[in-house]
Amino acid sequence: MRAPVGRPGSIPAAGDRARTMAAAPTVLLPELRSLLAAGRARLVDVRSREEAAAGTIPGALNIPVSELESALQMEPAAFQALYSAEKPKLEDDNLIFFCQIGKRGLQATQLAQRLGYRGARNYAGAYREWFQKGG
Repeated sequence: MRAPVGRPGSIPAAGDRARTMAAAPTVLLPELRSLLAAGRARLVDVRSREEAAAGTIPGALNIPVSELESALQMEPAAFQALYSAEKPKLEDDNLIFFCQIGKRGLQATQLAQRLGYRGARNYAGAYREWFQKGG
């Protein structure tokens, strides 16, 4: 990645920040629909429990972003007991995180990648797009 343009010690331009944020692998709505139809995606809704209770993408597991790091580091049995679901595996493909508009989903994807989840991806359109376009 190129060095930010500007004075030494200055804050990077908005475009530089966007490129840095875009570093996490993403999935767009058409691909997400295909992956879900084929049963090849694991969705994690990182919004609050209240947000997810108001509506989510069918089949998504809700783990608020504030809990995600500890959840992904749990033993599988503890994860299963707390979330009533199998813990994602480090080698899982298409472990897709999403939130309401994209920011928390991106943070979650980057966190999962740092923890070794190779197939972590961000659904950039987030729940807002899913809802607006009828899933």
